[in-house]
Amino acid sequence: MKAPAREKITGLILAGGQGSRMGGRDKGLVPYRGKPLIDHAIACLAPQVDELLISANRNLEEYGRRGYPVIRDSLLDFQGPLAGVLAGLQAARHEWVLTVPCDMPQLPKQLAERLLAASRGVGIVVADDGLRIHPAVMLARASQAQALADYLASGKRSVRGFQESAGYATASFEPAEMANINTPEAIG
Repeated sequence: MKAPAREKITGLILAGGQGSRMGGRDKGLVPYRGKPLIDHAIACLAPQVDELLISANRNLEEYGRRGYPVIRDSLLDFQGPLAGVLAGLQAARHEWVLTVPCDMPQLPKQLAERLLAASRGVGIVVADDGLRIHPAVMLARASQAQALADYLASGKRSVRGFQESAGYATASFEPAEMANINTPEAIG
C-alpha cells in the first residue's frame, strides 16, 4: 500500500532584518564555517519543502543568486520578522508555510516532518527545545495571513504575541538543533 502523500509546504527563510545585533551587517550574508548563513539555511530547508522563498530587504541581487524567489516585506521600515512572515504567507503557493530565521545553521533534517506531525487541529506549530520556544521556527497555514495582517495593522509586532492570539501547538526538538548565531562572537 502506498503511503499517503504529505501536505505540500512552502519554506520561508527570514533574512530581512536590520542585523542590529550583528553591528548592522546583513545577517544572512555573514560567513559561518566557510559560507554565508543563508546557504546553511537553504541546505537544511530546501530538501524538506516543495517551494522555497527568501525574505530579504537588502542585498536582493545577492540573495537572488541562490536561485530561489526573493520577497520583500510589504510593510516599510523593517517592521520585524512578522512583516517577512506576512509577505511569505501571501506569496506561498502551498497551504503550509515553514518559517526559519537565516541564523540557525544546524536545523534538523526532519524539521518540516516533525512540525507537520504536531499540526493536527491548529493553524500554527512552533519549535520548542525544552529550554525555550523558538517563535521564528514555525509552521503556519497560509490562511493565517489575514489574521496576521490585522495583528500588524493594530501596531503589534511580537511573534509570540501573534502566535498566542492565533493559538498554536508545539513540536519538541533538542537544544542543539535550535542553536542560532545572533552576535559576531557566536560566529567564532
